[in-house]
Amino acid sequence: QLQASGGGLVQAGGSLRLSCAASGLTLSNYRVGWFRQAPGKEREFVAVISQSDRTYYADSVKGRFTISRDNAKNTVHLQLNSLKPEDTAVYYCAAERIYGTTWRTSPADFGSWGQGTQVTVSS
Repeated sequence: QLQASGGGLVQAGGSLRLSCAASGLTLSNYRVGWFRQAPGKEREFVAVISQSDRTYYADSVKGRFTISRDNAKNTVHLQLNSLKPEDTAVYYCAAERIYGTTWRTSPADFGSWGQGTQVTVSS
């Protein structure tokens, strides 16, 4: 089970740190991704981290967001910097035991999901 937290209301240019905590599974064995869904839009890929800590980002967040692991706490974080109003969405973390060098960024590629945390960026 995954639990996402850390969302909130922030002004444009501000920062937030999202966390995805796991219970019943060891996140270090999983590829963990973050996705987001804005009202009326499809869920979209944001970032992913592999079991070996390789990372991959959507172009829209590259250079502003950072995904990282804390294996001791069985948690994956997403640091959101330089936030923009268009980053407003519900953010979800997801995990899957995917291996290999090909990045899979579709929500359908991930089987375990957290409940989502709201990020709202005001202009």
